[in-house]
Amino acid sequence: MTTVTVDLTELQRDAFTELVNIGVSKAAASLRKMIGVQVLLSVPAVEIVSQAQAARMIGEREASELVVVQQDFTGAFGGRALLIFPQENGRELVRAVAGEDLSAEEVLELEDEALTETGNVILNGCLATMANLLQRTLSMSLPEVIRGDGPRIFQSASDEGNDALVLFLYINFAVRERDIRGYIAMLMDLPALESLKVLIDGFVERAIGETES
Repeated sequence: MTTVTVDLTELQRDAFTELVNIGVSKAAASLRKMIGVQVLLSVPAVEIVSQAQAARMIGEREASELVVVQQDFTGAFGGRALLIFPQENGRELVRAVAGEDLSAEEVLELEDEALTETGNVILNGCLATMANLLQRTLSMSLPEVIRGDGPRIFQSASDEGNDALVLFLYINFAVRERDIRGYIAMLMDLPALESLKVLIDGFVERAIGETES
């Protein structure tokens, strides 16, 4: 099987990283409103990899089971967005969202609901902002929580077949002085990624035009 790739120029990569950072900042602001405390999210790097590579990268970094909030998106470009945490980090996030003084049983009981709500805020906020900056709109499905290791997560998210690629973003969370690491991944097929590249080029041209004027 041949592995398909999409190459981004340095300018496209920088522009896309900027789009993601603006999207994540908006998502952090929405999350801050929801839970009433400072939330910092940062995205240091964006990579485009195959599903197998994405699973391997997560496997190398995370030994524990993963918990994932996933949402499908359709519009000018389509795919599936995943918000991924190591299981323990997911529970830390639940405590940050739902309250410090929960018992372990209460955390388990509230986990899916809190993760769904958090995932919805972060993924929706991030993707809607990016689409807006690209002068397009996206529709999002309802969020769903799944659990498993890297291969299971990326297999279960692949309805597109072998040519699905993963836009892989490592994100750092700081919520209520907690360090919570996580990942955002967007699974997109080749045509969707090519459409996204065209939109990024348009975004860059507009930005250059504004700078020159």
